[in-house]
Amino acid sequence: MAPAQSTGTSRQMSMVQALNTGLRKSLESDPKVLIMGEDIGKLGGVFRVTDGLQKDFGEDRVVDTPLAESGIVGTAIGLALAGYRPVVEIQFDGFVFPAYDQIVTQLAKMHARSLGYVKLPIVIRIPFGGGIGAVEHHSESPEAYFAHTAGLRVVSCSNPVDAYWMIQQAIASDDPVIFLEPKRRYWTKAEVDTAATPEPLYGSRVVRPGGACTVVAYGPMVATCLEAAAAAAEEGRELEVIDLRSLSPLDFDAVEESVKRTGHLVVVHEAPSFLGIGAEVAATITERCFYHLEAPVLRVGGYHTPYPPSRVEEDYLPDLDRVLDAVDRSLAW
Repeated sequence: MAPAQSTGTSRQMSMVQALNTGLRKSLESDPKVLIMGEDIGKLGGVFRVTDGLQKDFGEDRVVDTPLAESGIVGTAIGLALAGYRPVVEIQFDGFVFPAYDQIVTQLAKMHARSLGYVKLPIVIRIPFGGGIGAVEHHSESPEAYFAHTAGLRVVSCSNPVDAYWMIQQAIASDDPVIFLEPKRRYWTKAEVDTAATPEPLYGSRVVRPGGACTVVAYGPMVATCLEAAAAAAEEGRELEVIDLRSLSPLDFDAVEESVKRTGHLVVVHEAPSFLGIGAEVAATITERCFYHLEAPVLRVGGYHTPYPPSRVEEDYLPDLDRVLDAVDRSLAW
């Protein structure tokens, strides 16, 4: 997939700044857009993603809510039924579960339940993943729960450029979108062209071409895989890195095309490998590319344990060495 077309109008932003700018653009362009969540107004959010928005757009459009995730999502559903486009912030990934019933039994099913008559254009923003030294319930990777639920769109940005465009595209969508933000990458910076032509929201992208082995990731692990590819290149092996970007729907076409050239595939994510997104990618690509594969599809993920205390999280999270080890095993098959 080709990169976004640049018009030469860009400035450097962190992912936090890119999300803030994208939210601001959506608030400006559509008076029906409103943002709601815990501490998002006066405080500007725990990570300052919504900093300054309540001051500029007022308390009726940037709403500080009680600490009640089920109530926040339930209220957003009611607002969407009334014609609004709510953007809900779940303060941390592990706090989404009190709202899980509202999301999977109401939000995800309303469109089908009404035979297509009702649309719920709601975005649920979730900072997810580990790597920031947080306490329990602050470093979860719940994406597979939502990707498994029909009726939800699930996407994850991995860089400031995608953050800027994808949040606006998600808000403009008539479908409910789970928008996963890799909190350990919030301070990553990049040049963001605010006048470019964005890529499709639900498409994957080759972020580093190569011919030795295909490496697929999303969210926080894309940067890790790019570091691994740079290290592998010093040894003469060019890895092709693909950012999935969308987890539901999954864009398998770019992965299939790559694997048919390389013959090898490694899938990487922070969430436990067991029944994770990587399992679906592995199964589908094995079906599509069975006679092109020169080795089994390998997965690199978190361990099948509760997320550990922060002092040992670096031993839990996939890193450059674990990615390269999987590549070595694939190429040695």
